[in-house]
Amino acid sequence: MWKLSATELIEAYRAGTLSPVDVMRCTLERAAELNPAINALYDIDAEGAMAAAEAAAARWKAGEPMGPLDGVPCIVKDSIAVKGMRMLRGLAARHDAGPDAEDSPPAARLREAGAILFAKSTMPDMGFLGSGLSSGHGVTRNPWDLSLNTGGSSAGSAAAVAACIAPIAIGSDVGGSVRLPASHCGLVALKPTAGVIPHLPYSRDRVAGPITRTVADAVLLMSVLSQPDPAAFEPGADMPAALAPLDLAGKRIGLLLSVGDGPAVAPEVEALIRRAAEAFRSLGAEVSEMPAALDFPFLRKLSAYFSVKAAGERASLPEDRRDQMLPVLTACCDAGEAMTALDFASAMSTVDKAQRLFARACDAYDFVLAPTMPVANYPAEAAGADPAHPHDHVGFTALLNQSGQPGATLPCGFAGTSPVGLQLIGPAGSDIDLLRASLAFEAAQGAGTAFPELADIPVPA
Repeated sequence: MWKLSATELIEAYRAGTLSPVDVMRCTLERAAELNPAINALYDIDAEGAMAAAEAAAARWKAGEPMGPLDGVPCIVKDSIAVKGMRMLRGLAARHDAGPDAEDSPPAARLREAGAILFAKSTMPDMGFLGSGLSSGHGVTRNPWDLSLNTGGSSAGSAAAVAACIAPIAIGSDVGGSVRLPASHCGLVALKPTAGVIPHLPYSRDRVAGPITRTVADAVLLMSVLSQPDPAAFEPGADMPAALAPLDLAGKRIGLLLSVGDGPAVAPEVEALIRRAAEAFRSLGAEVSEMPAALDFPFLRKLSAYFSVKAAGERASLPEDRRDQMLPVLTACCDAGEAMTALDFASAMSTVDKAQRLFARACDAYDFVLAPTMPVANYPAEAAGADPAHPHDHVGFTALLNQSGQPGATLPCGFAGTSPVGLQLIGPAGSDIDLLRASLAFEAAQGAGTAFPELADIPVPA
């Protein structure tokens, strides 16, 4: 039961072969068993979840489901407000935060669709690391290999879905934060076009997005999350609950193996991305290798932008708690606080130039295929692939947040014990075709058979 996708659960509810009560009970039992090992969830509302499951079961029995996710267990990232649950934003300094008074737009859409929001998921401090390391939550571990990182910042969402605690989760993405952990954990994720999923507080580069085990579930989740919200600035979108695979014959796909900055793509990752490119060729696509998108460094300038944002959030904390964060984030905040306005303006000018040139490089193709991460993984306790410069490994993901383009991450194989994800990039507004192309690749890979079963997760005594 715990391996079923959200799409399969809904089919079973409709047929009467499964009850949301049994599914929710199984979900809570699995969370109790596995969460001590992977540290993916906090604020688990078991009592509320079972009450919601009983209400969903009654609706299905009456033939009147609330919506397309009625009775499906769903996990929500720490930084996304859920009414009645605490938001720590990964910070030890917020350990006594009270429950949120209302749902954020993504949580509200899920609740309206009948999803059971039974737990919040862990994340690094303020979401400013691509890692599962947190002062408030501790270390979140990868279910495939507990010694390895989950990626971040939607660390717990990805770890819990990979451990089959729940079929679906949502995260948020400001530089790769749904795509990076999906890559590390062998999952599907979508950073949608800016504005497709209404979210608050408004940000020009942060979006919410689904984290799932199948593309079909990502499509289903997007149909819910993309509904408009009267309080949000973003317009939303009209996205269907199911899609057919895209015919890739004649589609122009660029193969991007360097963005022009950051660590080189590891040989074992490059081999898997090239194998994925061959799968696209076998589907009729015209795949050609692209030169590096940029010829100047930009990642340290982007890190400067993150530092200023982090410093602003630190300043909002009580003064006597501002040191209650990871040392790497303290250094990041200190750098942001010390930056002059002229230096910040110069950094943002470089980032703006980088995103414009990146988008222009992609314009020659229907889709661009790239690694999600230049390396397969790194230790669970590390702040990043290079802990001294923890944002240097986001080169393939972060520019899409600046340009607004959508990017899907799909599992494409393993390097040792770590899953590796490929990133499929489309033009702004191409979310539906991007998901359809993802369905075609998933089908060609043999979804459910291309990868080994999830390794047994050691459970602490």
